[in-house]
Amino acid sequence: MIEILDNLDVLSRAHLDLTTVEMGGIALGEPATSIRRQCITGAQSSVVARYRGGTNIDSEYYDADGRRLTLDEVVDHAARSDGFLYCADKLTYKVRAGTVVGFTTYGPHLSHFAHLTSYEEFLVAFGRPDRAHEDEAYGDLMGYDNYYWGAQKCVRWDAWDHRVSLINLGDFEGNAGP
Repeated sequence: MIEILDNLDVLSRAHLDLTTVEMGGIALGEPATSIRRQCITGAQSSVVARYRGGTNIDSEYYDADGRRLTLDEVVDHAARSDGFLYCADKLTYKVRAGTVVGFTTYGPHLSHFAHLTSYEEFLVAFGRPDRAHEDEAYGDLMGYDNYYWGAQKCVRWDAWDHRVSLINLGDFEGNAGP
């Protein structure tokens, strides 16, 4: 297995066999309960009907009846069913039926690609995507979502900060093609 965090260059491959990689010691297809609980700082799950949180605000989770849920309850539900598990080290695991089906990395890990300072340099390093989607808001170009179907990958290029801001692998919308 190739540990992505020890070999970030694999993320620039246009074709990648996802059965050969792991992120944070977790491979696609593993039970989500194998993710170290100590590193999980947040979760998204269908058991949550209302969420309150943000910068300098402790997260609060509530079920459909208005009962406050603990983070442990939300994590346990997401890990055993469907949802997302967010880790302190800027990694996210997508979970379906208790199985890890996708990875996302963002934040400091992507400083590995800081030498890419233009979208053109990005395209040279990562190759032409199978599909690129321009993200615009109020007429301003925010960035590009670049889909590489041979790697089941989406790489987000931030047009404002001129950097790679997110990479996800696996079962995310658009990653496997049309």
